[in-house]
Amino acid sequence: MLDPTTYAPAAIAYDATMRDWNTSQPFFKNGFIEHNSRFTISGRSNDLPVPYAEGKRRILADAATSFGVSALNNFTGRVFERVLSERYPEHRKVVKAVSWIERISFGAYMAYVLSKDHYRQAELNTTRAQQLGYR
Repeated sequence: MLDPTTYAPAAIAYDATMRDWNTSQPFFKNGFIEHNSRFTISGRSNDLPVPYAEGKRRILADAATSFGVSALNNFTGRVFERVLSERYPEHRKVVKAVSWIERISFGAYMAYVLSKDHYRQAELNTTRAQQLGYR
């Protein structure tokens, strides 16, 4: 649990999604609709957004799911590491290095995939809000 590759992807994804959600609020207050079906009342794209607290709850639930996926990946990676280290004791350093590389790569990839679109959208929202004079 103290391994950053377990919690970092979830923390980064939470931050990105919350930035997107927070920067979308001025638009919702001015009558805009939500394009992401995950955050609409009907569950369909281009509809009314869910209330702020509900969106925040969904984002937290998504982060918890991401944390679980990372924890499972790290657990299975450590099991394989232990098995391979016992089977090939002369290659323990290589096995440990490959295990770390796998966990870091998985965590980095997961964080990137889960956050890239939200960070991009948050930046667009901020720029558009400034252009429209929204606060």
